[in-house]
Amino acid sequence: MKHGCCERPMRTGTIAEDEHSVGIVETQYYTFAEPPEEMEFECGRKVGPITLAYETCGELNEDKSNVVLIVHSLSSDAHVAGYNSPSDRKPGWWDTMVGPGKAFDTRKYYVICSNIIGGCKGSTGPSSINPATGKPYGLSFPIVTIKDMVRAQKHLIDHLGIKQLLCVVGGSMGGMQVLQWAVSYPDAVRLVIPIATAARLNAQAIAFDAVGRQAIMSDPDWKNGEYYGEAIPAAGLALARMIGHITYLSDASMHQKFGRDLVGEPCFGFNIDFQVESYLNHQGDSFVKRFDANSYLYITKAMDYFDLAQEGGGNLQRALSVVKASFLVVSFSSDWLFPPYQSREIVTALRRNNKDVSYAEIHSDYGHDAFLIEVDALSKLIVSFLQYADYEREYADAAG
Repeated sequence: MKHGCCERPMRTGTIAEDEHSVGIVETQYYTFAEPPEEMEFECGRKVGPITLAYETCGELNEDKSNVVLIVHSLSSDAHVAGYNSPSDRKPGWWDTMVGPGKAFDTRKYYVICSNIIGGCKGSTGPSSINPATGKPYGLSFPIVTIKDMVRAQKHLIDHLGIKQLLCVVGGSMGGMQVLQWAVSYPDAVRLVIPIATAARLNAQAIAFDAVGRQAIMSDPDWKNGEYYGEAIPAAGLALARMIGHITYLSDASMHQKFGRDLVGEPCFGFNIDFQVESYLNHQGDSFVKRFDANSYLYITKAMDYFDLAQEGGGNLQRALSVVKASFLVVSFSSDWLFPPYQSREIVTALRRNNKDVSYAEIHSDYGHDAFLIEVDALSKLIVSFLQYADYEREYADAAG
């Protein structure tokens, strides 16, 4: 079967042979909000303790001014680059962008990536044990927002003794976190790079999220979220992933990869006939092995609730008036999940506030997944943006 071009390439040589890899990276854990100092979520409920899983690459400089925080999309995690063990066959989810000689050059920058709260890859979420009951939270876990995710990240950054991030960058839901960082903590970040994202989802995107959640909740094995220790709602979660994955692609990319190619001879029934069907089944089956169904519900709901304009009383320009960071906003021409007009809305609001903002729309046939695929074009933009910021800072320091 054909696999998606956004999948991470399999390693062919040894890790030591790859001079552009960060090598072996260890997942670390930071726990905070110990009772009675629980963290209050935006919904009004409190949780504690909270653990964040995170990974780091590169070396922190003496004044801690070279820190890049990478925030991830819906289904990713803290493992952004390198390998967690010598036996790993695939590197981190953005390994093409992070490492020696890459866009986020770890010979120069100290890269941090944390798993979000509400997730299922080492950070506190619905699959975590509720200390009050000794059982998984399930649906008793509070509804999480993008703002909650960023607040938790700020706890981690403060713990690491970093007063100001050089850059916060992320695509898709990661881009939403980037925007929230710039608004919630304007003094804590110099540069922001929101990629293939929006200040709020449109109705179509919310609709796809809703259908995905219904697929999970309609699975008999979901059991109102109380399936831990029993059969998981695999069919529902796989279907949700299949629905979501369609939105990450474009008509052109699907035609290029699959067209109407058959798996074999037509079965003249309802088994898998087409390559695209086989691909989607593969995506659904592999997702079930690494993700929690309840986390999928919580995270998609967080994306639906995100509306940056509410920080300005319903006005995006007012919401962005507080930012101090320089922006590089990037969109992709064939992205119909986060279409370019949504990025341009952000740029327009920033320019009306006389903020420092650059914008690029990259022509690509890869749809929303382009932020993981268009490595060369994206790298050139990011390297230039970071270099320009360095020149500006050197000039400002020289001017006193």
